[in-house]
Amino acid sequence: MPLNEGSQHDDAPHEGFEEELGAVLRSTGEGFSTEGRSELVAGGLTRGRRRLVRRRLAVTGGALALAAVGIGGVYGGSLLGTGGPSKAAGVGAAPKPTTAEATEPSLADKRRQAMEQAQIPVKDIAAAIQANTPAGQWQFENLDGKGQSALGVYDDGGGKAAVSVGLYRAGGGAGEAGAGQVECPSKVHVDFDKCTTDRLPGGDRLMVIQGYEYPDRREDTKNWRAVLLTKDGFLVDASEWNAPAQKGAAVSRENPPFTAAQMKALVTADDWRPVLDQLPELPKTDVDTGSGMPGEASGPEIQSTVRSLLPKGLRVTDKGGDYGYGFLVVDDGKGKSLFEINVQPNMGGAAGDLFGSGEVTTLPDGRKVKVTQGTAEKGGSGVVSWGVDTMTPEGFRVVVSSMNAGGHRQDATRPEPALTVEQLKTIALSPKWQKTSAK
Repeated sequence: MPLNEGSQHDDAPHEGFEEELGAVLRSTGEGFSTEGRSELVAGGLTRGRRRLVRRRLAVTGGALALAAVGIGGVYGGSLLGTGGPSKAAGVGAAPKPTTAEATEPSLADKRRQAMEQAQIPVKDIAAAIQANTPAGQWQFENLDGKGQSALGVYDDGGGKAAVSVGLYRAGGGAGEAGAGQVECPSKVHVDFDKCTTDRLPGGDRLMVIQGYEYPDRREDTKNWRAVLLTKDGFLVDASEWNAPAQKGAAVSRENPPFTAAQMKALVTADDWRPVLDQLPELPKTDVDTGSGMPGEASGPEIQSTVRSLLPKGLRVTDKGGDYGYGFLVVDDGKGKSLFEINVQPNMGGAAGDLFGSGEVTTLPDGRKVKVTQGTAEKGGSGVVSWGVDTMTPEGFRVVVSSMNAGGHRQDATRPEPALTVEQLKTIALSPKWQKTSAK
């Protein structure tokens, strides 16, 4: 059974854990040619959702990822492979470093390289999987190899199912590498049937989520997973599908083979401890991996500012965010409506791409304002999206959007978004944003 490297229909790769996750995103982003850069830059809200996933939903190594990604994963190459370099799906050639400074590996690269050097015998990981799952027939890939994960096909007579387990060092911290990896996501971004979290005796934390491989459910492939974050910073990440492969294989059974309780038993098994101890140490850092870029407002700051600018009569039913990004689901009694915002300093270099076409107005103070209205790209039936993109002459960008649904890929809940274009303009052009980012 070949390893799956994701689908060309996915808008972004899924992320691996901690720094490896970031490295994959960078590799993919750098793979786009300069000619296509405008589409990347224009996706401000997508950037925010990716950041949110990297920091708070990285639990899934791609599983709970962006609005563009389902519970299923990218687990291709080293992310769910059995050794060897990771594979990123870029478009065009990545630019080559031109200075000595640029060739120095970043901390993220060093951490990714450290994990790629994992020398755990795949047969040992496979043995632990077999010992802690119900009786059945197993076929594993690359049993003679070494790495940090194992991928197999399980058959209990009810249909063949792909099963994987990956082992990682979390690296510490409260962002990508910490508790955020075992927190259930908002259904605004991820479609799932059930998600539970638990703090276990001894301090370990567990998340079990039952969802889908594809966010738009274009196929009936389900992906259920369990992730354990140990008190001392190890991650045990198990996934199962109701098909013999993650992608590209027909569904073989109604549900993946193991129950939530059985998945919990798998990732919490004592057999993992001697295997986890073989993972290479990650390079140390004093940098807080959960912090934002210079000038970026934090998630709580964005939430507070947005709520102070909302029109009266809107009830907030869901919220979230991270550095530079926030979302609210609001309801005025006529149906739920998703509002999103990105606050981005130092974007002047992208002004030409962002405001070079469309309905653009230049205000007396030099700020540019672009309004978009149309069908939501990632919306369900009847969903429309209204957006306002703004930028100061100094390159301080605030982009907001609202849709007539409570989340991505959900059907319309109302005829129009809860916020009008004028209300979106008022929020985006508020001087509070620059004050918030200057804190």
